[in-house]
Amino acid sequence: MPTYVYKGLESGEYFEVEQSIHDDPLTHHPETGEPVKRVIQPVGVIFKGSGWYVKDSRSQNSAGKPGNQEKSKSKTTESASAAD
Repeated sequence: MPTYVYKGLESGEYFEVEQSIHDDPLTHHPETGEPVKRVIQPVGVIFKGSGWYVKDSRSQNSAGKPGNQEKSKSKTTESASAAD
């Protein structure tokens, strides 16, 4: 079960509550009855392995690659000189 962090609106006290993901957020402290608000916590994610890069998701014949741009430039210059 996930653990959620709450903050008391009057006292500023932080406390944790283990709740089901389907439960509604608490509006009052379970012991004191003080109004509370759920605090959003950063997610602890660890990426393991050799890595993943933006270039891994692009297709092999992408126009953004430097090699493809050079080829297209040389083709246009060849066709322009042949037309003269």
